[in-house]
Amino acid sequence: MFLPTTPAEVRERGWQRLDIILVTGDSYIDSPHIGAAVIGRVLSNAGYRVGIIAQPDIRSDSDILRLGLPRLFWGITAGSVDSMVANYTALGKRRQKDDYTPGGENNRRPDRAVIAYANLIRRYAKSTVPIVLGGIEASLRRISHYDAWTNRIRRSILFDARADILVYGMGEQTVLALAAALDEQTDYRTLRGLCYIAPQPITDYLILPAHLTVAGDPQAFTQMFHVFYRNNDPVSASGLCQQQDTRWLVQNPPAFPPTTEELDAVYELPYTHAQHPFYETQGSVRALDTIRFALTTHRGCYGECHFCAIAVHQGRRVYGRSEGSLIREARRMAAHPQFKGIISDLGGPTANMYGFECAHKLEKGACPQKRCLYPKVCPHLPVDHGHLRRLMQKMRRIPGIRKIFVASGLRPDLIFADRKSGDLYLEELIRHHVSGQLKIAPEHSEPHVLARMGKPAIEACTLFRQRFYQITHAAGLDQFLSYYLMAAYPGCTQQDMQRLRHYTRTKLQAAPEQIQIFTPTPSTYGALMYHTEQDPFDDMPLFVEKDRRKKLRQKEEILPGRTPFKPVRKAWSRKKKN
Repeated sequence: MFLPTTPAEVRERGWQRLDIILVTGDSYIDSPHIGAAVIGRVLSNAGYRVGIIAQPDIRSDSDILRLGLPRLFWGITAGSVDSMVANYTALGKRRQKDDYTPGGENNRRPDRAVIAYANLIRRYAKSTVPIVLGGIEASLRRISHYDAWTNRIRRSILFDARADILVYGMGEQTVLALAAALDEQTDYRTLRGLCYIAPQPITDYLILPAHLTVAGDPQAFTQMFHVFYRNNDPVSASGLCQQQDTRWLVQNPPAFPPTTEELDAVYELPYTHAQHPFYETQGSVRALDTIRFALTTHRGCYGECHFCAIAVHQGRRVYGRSEGSLIREARRMAAHPQFKGIISDLGGPTANMYGFECAHKLEKGACPQKRCLYPKVCPHLPVDHGHLRRLMQKMRRIPGIRKIFVASGLRPDLIFADRKSGDLYLEELIRHHVSGQLKIAPEHSEPHVLARMGKPAIEACTLFRQRFYQITHAAGLDQFLSYYLMAAYPGCTQQDMQRLRHYTRTKLQAAPEQIQIFTPTPSTYGALMYHTEQDPFDDMPLFVEKDRRKKLRQKEEILPGRTPFKPVRKAWSRKKKN
């Protein structure tokens, strides 16, 4: 049974009023891969009466008021993707398609959806209960942040949305504790994983440079971001305060990750793995094609790539589900009437990070001056693919399952760092779990670009390719590698793209088509470099391509069939005014 999204469903349950109403920029897809559905299920499982309003019309009160007013709070999320990323390409062109909207046409998710929905509620609901922000858009914009779409530093979204509370990170534990505090009318302001507005800073919390300061001073913005980033580990983080206007943003320390048992419980709630019928009548959603029968093994990432916000949103610690929980979910999938024998993905942010963690990190938090995988895999990280290999073997024996694919992408350097099980895992993977192509993300070939991405040296990719095709040919299989590459990253020039093109043709012997232009998304070091035109780790000036035509030319340099680009006589180096 779905959570209610229509008045009739509320009446069928015999409810007079909902406790919580969640508003989302996605269609209502009842899946453990969809944040609003997860939060709704977790709250419902705790006994709260929860309704969901998906993609409400912001021009009238017809959608936002159809379930009445909640007793405890409104919860707002832009959806599974930041609304500006969902609505615009890296070159600023409006996207025509949206995989999370019925019918697939991008006509339902407003720009800056979190702010738009908060305005909608205040305009029509006239409610006195708190407005609570959550999801990736709110989480990554919780402090002063660079916004590439306006090319300026914006305030915390909590202030711009004029909301009351912001839950950051994955949020299940925090939102449960928040609901209980509001229900019992106790003080919620000490809860971990939560931001709120205060008239003055909190004693013993770290003070970040004020918004007005960082908005006008790139050095101050860099200083602020370093402190913000280093205080994202729940074991070692301090609370943070930042003056936004006459008031202060207060960010409490991050919530602790759920235990294995708690994470299992979240994923074993009674999701329908379908779009709600109310929205299904408006058209199907393409997202279901990939997530309906996909299994999440873990959350978090060791990689900390500088263009990616997973480390800030999900954490630098990897925490996973139990083998038993994953097998139970696979069996439920096998019994689903629409299941055709194929699990589309077994993985997480990166597929091969399941089943191991650094003991030092668990006890003392992430190392402030060291990273798990860059420049090389840390010797203290006990990389072991044995757990994942055994899981894959057991799942293949489940009746009704013909194939289990791994579509999440891999870190080759982790495989090579595992002397005991790495090659055995790779053989298992290639022989049984590749759907014709396997994804890896070298992103670039040039050392100085890779260093600013926080990615390992390209030699790992070259060695991985050799081993992949050795195993593939020995097994008599017809499958290949797919490479994700990036253009116009800070520090990358047209000449660097020419060298990348040479590498892909000679070393990879491929003409990659998975090429993206860098998008400076909030709360990433890549966005910091893009804004300041400076390397934040050595303070050296940095070339940043900001001309849209030249960004496109970088991408086109490596596209299949592209003729060699004539070298540019003089690299563009004049600092462009914002």
